[in-house]
Amino acid sequence: MTPARRIAYEVLGSVERGGQAAGLLDERLVHLDPRDAGLATQIVFGVLRRLAQLDWLIFQASARPLDKLDSSVLRALRIGAFQLRFLDRVPPHAAVAESVELVKRAGKSSAAGFANAVLRRLPPLPAAWPSPDVQYSLPHWLWLRWLANLGPELAPLAAQASLEEPEPYTRDGRRMDIGAQSVVPLLHLGPGHLFLDLCAAPGNKTLQALETPVRAVACDSNPRRLRAFLAPCPRVQLDAARPLPFPPVFDRILVDAPCSGTGTLARNPEIRWRLTPAEILRQSDRQAAILAHALACLKPGGRLVYSTCSLEPEENEQVVKRAAPARVQSTVLRCPGRHPGDGFFAAVIE
Repeated sequence: MTPARRIAYEVLGSVERGGQAAGLLDERLVHLDPRDAGLATQIVFGVLRRLAQLDWLIFQASARPLDKLDSSVLRALRIGAFQLRFLDRVPPHAAVAESVELVKRAGKSSAAGFANAVLRRLPPLPAAWPSPDVQYSLPHWLWLRWLANLGPELAPLAAQASLEEPEPYTRDGRRMDIGAQSVVPLLHLGPGHLFLDLCAAPGNKTLQALETPVRAVACDSNPRRLRAFLAPCPRVQLDAARPLPFPPVFDRILVDAPCSGTGTLARNPEIRWRLTPAEILRQSDRQAAILAHALACLKPGGRLVYSTCSLEPEENEQVVKRAAPARVQSTVLRCPGRHPGDGFFAAVIE
């Protein structure tokens, strides 16, 4: 059993129990050979991105309802199916044999023959998937929402982009998303500006802002993330959804609000299987409160940029209209598939 497949199996099991894939992989890959680390990462993110496609293929080969399969067996089948159909560099015999071994190691030896037979009968990728839900590996409600909100041109682009491995982007030696880097320039920072970065951790955007000689204050609710903060500036732990301890003195404010993250499904693929419509509405209420409190700290003539990595209007345009209906100067939506990098919304408020 190679370390890559064992770790991928363990990480996917932790994700099923509520863990976050990127963080779990970071913890487990530190001392792993780069080749094994790369394979484990490909498997974990590939399985999560293409879960609906993999389950459709497995069902064609097994003719059993997948909800009747033991979760540990289904996880091993998904790992094997992903390698067989989406990784050219993996020999088929290795993908099958090691997936069967995963079933045995999970204490399900009685299902080893079944797993072997399913993977050997796995059909090829179809010329056309049976539905958009399977084609784009999205929950049905999310696909319908994107189709309604983004339209028939952008929705397929965003959905297809969510299946692809994000292109790496490095800036000043730091690996950062190119979409996220488009937000700070909207502030029009100038030397000497007093700048408030709300919801700031881990600090990438604060670092970008400090490239202009501003006086920065960074805030976040998470003390652990603040302790590991990247930018050298004063830091304040607070809940931004409550009134802030600052008067209206800031020239520039960035509200990079917590959100559903639907613009980052390629990078954080487990979000698509956890998110609910109710969660989007819950986020929207919190975002409106954060923006309202931030605006109370903006000096006359100042500029605030509200941004999310969401594609949902309830978290974007509707939040801005609720909190600052008459002061919006411009808005922009970066849509995955049309623009490089993650999806982002930003509104400039003065």
